[in-house]
Amino acid sequence: MYRIDIGIDLGTSNVRVFMRDKGVVIDQPAYVAFEEKTKNIIAVGSKAKRMLGKTPEGICVERPMKHGVISDYSLAERMIKAFVKNALTKRKIWGRPSICVCIPEGVTEVERRAVEDAVVRTGAKQVFILESAIAAAIGADMDITETYGHMIVDIGGGTTDIAVISAGGISEGMSLKCGGDDFTDALIRYVRRKYNVELGELTAEEAKEAVGSVMKRKNDISIEVKGKNLLSGLPVKLNLSADETVEAFEEVTTQIINAINSVLETAPPELINDISKEGLMLTGGGSHIAGMQKLIATRSQIKVVASEDAESMVALGTGLAGKYIMVQEEIRRLQMEEE
Repeated sequence: MYRIDIGIDLGTSNVRVFMRDKGVVIDQPAYVAFEEKTKNIIAVGSKAKRMLGKTPEGICVERPMKHGVISDYSLAERMIKAFVKNALTKRKIWGRPSICVCIPEGVTEVERRAVEDAVVRTGAKQVFILESAIAAAIGADMDITETYGHMIVDIGGGTTDIAVISAGGISEGMSLKCGGDDFTDALIRYVRRKYNVELGELTAEEAKEAVGSVMKRKNDISIEVKGKNLLSGLPVKLNLSADETVEAFEEVTTQIINAINSVLETAPPELINDISKEGLMLTGGGSHIAGMQKLIATRSQIKVVASEDAESMVALGTGLAGKYIMVQEEIRRLQMEEE
């Protein structure tokens, strides 16, 4: 079995790092603060995120990942290096570590190579690349090597990965460039359109986490948010209700539901039969939005099981993927011999 020293969930919103015998040791926002002229890194992770929208001229705060893939190679490499270096302080590893990192389903070979190269440059001895849906399934303790249909929906920050898995591979899958960040953006647009008020990204994210919902609640709740009036330019407060977020999120929610149903429609009947018995596994930070589990079950007519530690499933899976990688390598070797 391959030994994985470090597993990395290289997410659009957060980077989570799993270490052998330690579990998830890093869970940080995927932000980098740097000087615009010199490109010198000022802060990474939570410290960089707190600077968002508050920096002086010449200081930029950016996310080097967009929709699950690297958008700024240099920043991504330095961000990964910082997190790996931090992780290595948690546990001594002799020699260079073996690292497994996840990518969304359906990325191009160029995008795949960019992730692999960035991780290699951290000083890794070996780099293994794993699809996010496979990693989430392994993290959820599914036996994906058996000839039995499993379905997983991982709603991350920048992507939603949907897959029907059987016999160690993805039978039907889709990576939707839509996730938790899109719910935040949708809320900003909704408040701007309805109230003529501009919300900051962090404020909108806090509101989403506090009252965000994709189905109307029995008892509506609200949160006070502060923004800038677009007409006067002055600070303003307003109460944002959970029922309003249902309307704000509708377009994004519909995209995710339609994608799930599309994968179900194209999957083989025998696998759908298995999934109907076992249920669909829901993971990722976006799964915590109120009503998400119930709405997917209602619209897809499939039982939905929510994982207990939804955000960490992918990171956990990358760290525990040694056996799966070994089996896949053996299958590829046998196929090459037959050819």
